[in-house]
Formats: sequence, structure tokens, C-alpha cells
Amino acid sequence: MISGFSMHSSAHYRQLLAHLPQIAVAADQFEVLYSAQDFKQRILALIASAAQRIYLVALYLQDDEAGREILSALYAAKQRNPALDIKLFVDFHRAQRGLIGKGKQGGNHLMYQEMAASHQHKIEIYGVPVKGRELLGVLHLKGFIFDDVVLYSGASLNDIYLHQQDRYRFDRYHQVTSPALARSMVNYVDDQFVRSEAVQRLDRCDIPSAKQLKGPIRRFKRQLRQGQYRFSNMSVDSTDVSITPVAGMGKRNNQLNQMIRNLVRATERDIFICTPYFNLPKELSKDIEVLLKRGCNVTIVVGDKTANDFFIPPEEKFSTIGGLPYLYETNLRKFAERNQRYIDAGRLNLMLWCCERNSYHLKGIFVDDVWALLTGNNLNPRAWALDLENGLLVRDPHQHLQAQFQAERDSILTHTQRLAHFDQVEQIADYPEQVRKLLARIHRVKAHLLLKRII
Repeated sequence: MISGFSMHSSAHYRQLLAHLPQIAVAADQFEVLYSAQDFKQRILALIASAAQRIYLVALYLQDDEAGREILSALYAAKQRNPALDIKLFVDFHRAQRGLIGKGKQGGNHLMYQEMAASHQHKIEIYGVPVKGRELLGVLHLKGFIFDDVVLYSGASLNDIYLHQQDRYRFDRYHQVTSPALARSMVNYVDDQFVRSEAVQRLDRCDIPSAKQLKGPIRRFKRQLRQGQYRFSNMSVDSTDVSITPVAGMGKRNNQLNQMIRNLVRATERDIFICTPYFNLPKELSKDIEVLLKRGCNVTIVVGDKTANDFFIPPEEKFSTIGGLPYLYETNLRKFAERNQRYIDAGRLNLMLWCCERNSYHLKGIFVDDVWALLTGNNLNPRAWALDLENGLLVRDPHQHLQAQFQAERDSILTHTQRLAHFDQVEQIADYPEQVRKLLARIHRVKAHLLLKRII
């Protein structure tokens, strides 16, 4: 037995995945989108065509040009059709603060209240407090539902995610038309959020504080740890693909974490992983290294530090948050050094994404041209233990989606460069003085051990 794995073979984990309850989806009802601009235009088109319901779940909808355009489109749809059920769910804490590192700003909730006051027919905007404080966990669940269409991405709603101006934040974008999947995702949100006393309307004034909601949030947190998608297991024929939606929060009995580990361990030949921040949970890192020992090919696509959300160019004023990309890069260098022999053998491909001043936010996994995971999960300790996450596991044994998924991988790799040796990655001695001092201070008090768990 190889250390780090149980005695089970990859076949065992493939069986576990194959026996998950599943929703059958006609293969021609699954579509991959390839750019942030396409994603934005599809959102607007689906808002305009929705007849019964629109449910949007995202970390945030920002008070900026793109955020206002999306919210205005939602309000226009509601005024045209007052019976249209429109609900927007965002993180409670994130909605009530400004951007990190941008000084004192009003929260997005002020825009929500302003728009509600200027329209006759209201849309419902909810703040979801996954934890009592943002640092300890946020709403990281994903999924937009328009009638029977599910539009799934790790992206939030603002200028950079929607490529409103000259920069974009690259993500993955998928559309699935499935009444059963849409119904399951709507039911989850209604069950878990709408009926909870902890979840508050942000489009109204006098929002209770997290301190005032301490008891309800505590009960809500317990509920979320147990909650799961409800749907009937469906038989899948040779013209279909299957999709299994899974949610998870917390380290214990987290079904999403378990499914992700089973997916990795099910690999027989090739695995392709996307993560924006190279800070893998220990278990996942060990699973990947066992795959390498077994002879599998592993590709990991990660953003270059300059493509990180928090990277601050040297010519701009430095702040503490700008140290995060360097912390991630030190993790990458250590992983590459530890596994250099597999890089040399061509079986470990560490691909660094960099495209001008744009940033990289991709997450997900492809295994053996059979499985694909669509998720907002960053595959890091924070996602693993703190945030509320979800994912859609796609099973495609007849490879109906192979051409689309190959095109997606090609698109992802367009702006990447393979790491041939770990010493191509900068080390602390190469960093700007402010970064060196910050990292030295962090390591001196062993704060990096805590930071790895919460970032």
C-alpha cells in the first residue's frame, strides 16, 4: 500500500462516484461558455427571457457599473412581470462593507436599498450570515437559476468578473437546462435560507447586526452543516450525462469535501485541476502526490502571483493584503521542489496563468475524460472548513461533452507557461523589501500556520 492512501484502488472510488444519486441531463442541454463577456451577456439574456423565477446566489453583487447593470435588469424584469419570483442571495457581511484596501466605503446594501426605494415592485435581496464574522466563513455557494436553466460559475457580479471595462477576472462558466436540477437548487435555497431567521433582507433599512443575530446564526450554522440538495435519483441512458449537486460546510461530515477526495482518488490516468490560490488542504495534497507515485499524469493550473486578486504592482502603495500572493507562491515552490522528479518525467505539469493585468479565478477538476467538477470551491483550507460551498459533479461515460471540455481546457491553458523547475519560482530573497519584511514577521510569530487555514 502506498502511504497516504487507503487500501482501496481507484476502481473503488470510481464505484463510489458512480453510485451517487444523479440527475439525468440530455447532453445537448449542457453548454460551456468561454469568456467573462459571454457570461455577462448570457446573464442579461436569461434575465430578459425568464418567465417564472430568477434565483441568483453569489458572494456579492457590487455597487459598480456592472453590478448596477445586472440589478437594473432584474428590476426591469420585475416591473414588466410583477409575478416573476426574483430572489438574490449574497453574503451578509460582505454586502455591508467596502472593498479591502480601498479605505472607508459604504456597503453594497446601500445600493440595494436605493434601488428598492425607486421601484414599485420589489425584488427580494437576502444577506446570508454563514458565520458570525466574515473572517470565519462566508456564503461561497454558487448558482444562478432562470426558470429551468442553471448558469453556474465561481464568479461574483462586478466590473472585473464581468469584463465590464479593460480588465477581467477569468473564471469558468457553464449552462445546464434541467428542470430537476433547477428545482433542486431552488429548493435548497428556500429550505436553507428563506426559512431561516438568521437570513435578513438587505433591500430594507434597519438590518440587524451580526451581534443581534448571534443565536439565530448559531442555529443556522448547525442547519447548514446538515443541509443537502433534495432530488430523486434518475436513470441515465446513453444519450445523457448525469449531474450530482453537492453542498458542504465544515470539516466534519462534509459531503462536498468527501466527494472531491473520492474524485481525485478515482483517477486512473489523467487529472486536470484548477485552483486560483495554491494552498491545497493537506489531505488533497497527499492524494495528488499518491497519484504521481501511481503513475498518473497530473496537471495543476494556478494563477501566477501577478494574476492574483490581491497582487499589488510594485509602483502602487503596498498594504498587508498584498502579501497573500507571495505566501501562495512560497507554497507552490515547496510543492514543486518536493515533486521535481515528476516534473522532470513530464507527469506533473504545473501551469502558471498570466495574461497582462487580468486575474485568474478558476476552480474545478477533470478526471479521465469521464468526470468534471464544476465548483466555486477554491480547494484550500478555508473552503475545506469555513465557507459554505457547493459543486456539480458531471459524469459523462459516453464522452458527449468531451469536445466542449477539451475546448475549455485549451482555453484555460492559452495564457499559461509550464514550470520546468522549482527554481523558476521566485523565493523570499527575490521579493520586494516590504514583502520580505512582512513574511519574516509572519513566520517569526508562526502566523503563517493560521493564515494557511483562513485564506
